[in-house]
Amino acid sequence: MKVLVVDDNPDLARSSALLLGLDGHDARTAETGRAAVAEAAAFRPDVVLLDLSLPDLPGVEVALRLRAELGGGVVILAVSGLDPEDRPASDPGVFDGHLVKPVDLSDLGRLVGRR
Repeated sequence: MKVLVVDDNPDLARSSALLLGLDGHDARTAETGRAAVAEAAAFRPDVVLLDLSLPDLPGVEVALRLRAELGGGVVILAVSGLDPEDRPASDPGVFDGHLVKPVDLSDLGRLVGRR
């Protein structure tokens, strides 16, 4: 799969992309919401791992822009340090799932398998 990892922590983004690459995926990174939208337009990912707390745009706004750019075929997974029951409610239908940092690759496979 083509995976875009969006996180404002460059070490976390790069290490996640490296692990995804070792698992056979083509992974790229972006550190801001605007960079994610630009990279997604060029890369056309199958899956986006999207940090909810970015410095320039809220994660929900980035997800909406990605949906507009990429259509419904992309899987967008919200990623945060908060457990799902502790995080603020997000707009239903914007995200296809929620992962807690650090992301477990088996969770990624399970969520993407629902496509």
